[in-house]
Amino acid sequence: MSSSTGGGSWFARYFGFEENDTDMKTEMIAGATTFLTMSYIIVVNPAILSEAITIEGYGPGQVFQMIAIVTILASVVAITVMAFYANLPFGLAPGMGLNAFFAFTVVIGMGISWQTALAAVFVEGVLFILMTAVGARKYIIRLFPKPVKFSVGAGIGVFLLLLGVIELGIAVDDPATLVQIGAIANSPASLLGVAGLAVTLMLYARNIKGSIIIGILGTAGAGWLISILSPAFEVGGALTPQPVQPFYDITPLVGSFVEGLATIEPLSFAVVVFTFFFVDFFDTAGTLIGVSQLGGFLNEEGNLPNIDKPLMADAIGTTIGAMLGTSTITTFIESSTGVEEGGRTGMTALVVGVLFTLSLVAVPLISAIPTYASYIGLIVVGLIMLEGVTDIDWSDPRWSIPAGLTITLMPLTASISNGLGAGIIGYPLVKVAVGEADDVHPGVYALAAVLIVYFYVQTGVLA
Repeated sequence: MSSSTGGGSWFARYFGFEENDTDMKTEMIAGATTFLTMSYIIVVNPAILSEAITIEGYGPGQVFQMIAIVTILASVVAITVMAFYANLPFGLAPGMGLNAFFAFTVVIGMGISWQTALAAVFVEGVLFILMTAVGARKYIIRLFPKPVKFSVGAGIGVFLLLLGVIELGIAVDDPATLVQIGAIANSPASLLGVAGLAVTLMLYARNIKGSIIIGILGTAGAGWLISILSPAFEVGGALTPQPVQPFYDITPLVGSFVEGLATIEPLSFAVVVFTFFFVDFFDTAGTLIGVSQLGGFLNEEGNLPNIDKPLMADAIGTTIGAMLGTSTITTFIESSTGVEEGGRTGMTALVVGVLFTLSLVAVPLISAIPTYASYIGLIVVGLIMLEGVTDIDWSDPRWSIPAGLTITLMPLTASISNGLGAGIIGYPLVKVAVGEADDVHPGVYALAAVLIVYFYVQTGVLA
């Protein structure tokens, strides 16, 4: 491998470029691609959390900016652990869905203070660190039935497709049919997004290196150019994030979880910790398995070797994030875009972390990348991840039922954890029905029982 690709560098030796059949150029493109597709969290996370977090003496704009900086810092900590300890090409940041649960269900809905909500995230993170250190999380994940493990990738793919086509306005809600095709011809943003998607798919079909990042930047650039040349022709509209000017004083937010620990109400606090714990546990497990399947990291049993290392990155990130002042950190499904671009080592994650760090001084530029451009990557990768369905024996109900539940419920409930949980519950039920109850590990029965309790609590107490 030539030195021009980083083959003889310290990075190449440390991350194992030769063993993983990669090079510096590939890893950098992969890292940039992952960053571009997940950088929206820098703006979206504070937009959600600032609905619930108020700090006396500071205006909403200042609080928003505090959370934006904390979002970046917590992500960098977790990604650094992923890069140097786990040596895997995954990006981490405050999880979508978990931040909404934090803000709208826990704080606004249940009336729990945001400081106490941060305390719950902190407790969850500490539990994850302890469980990861003793191998408990790895053990539980290895209990996942094979039909579920091998269907996670396709389920995430459909989920990504759904997110992408909704964001581009290709699919919209309808009171009669639930969804229908959107008025694409009447939306400049949708037209530009669809055109960018078409070009990106053509580039990918021709095996052009960096096709996803070219599509994202090219579409964003086209939108900016049109807006400049024809101000009346507003391309972005409501889909274009507004630039955020950095505000670096985060001291009013850091350490707020300590105040929350001092004012907990045991029952409600336990319910919140329980929910944070389960959603994050299964979201992270599903994402790691699904993205690892795309990258060819899984062994024949569908397990990710040394999975305790990326799990520790998630656990440390969640704990540090709560201390800084943000919701649960998790591995991002957008990491699949970088893996598809060829990212195979922690160097990809390191590039993501460096770009997050640089975004501290470039938040306005990062937030200016419109979602109609960044979500192109999700659609392309979603299509690619559908190849996972070929690993499933659809003629065997012992495979097709748990796999089908996993794949369909992820997008239909907008939750990786819900799909994963449904598949795990479905597997022992089918095995019992066909007279193979003794083939199921006792731990799978226990896991299914716990998940049933979780779903009852989630759809009852917290509904």
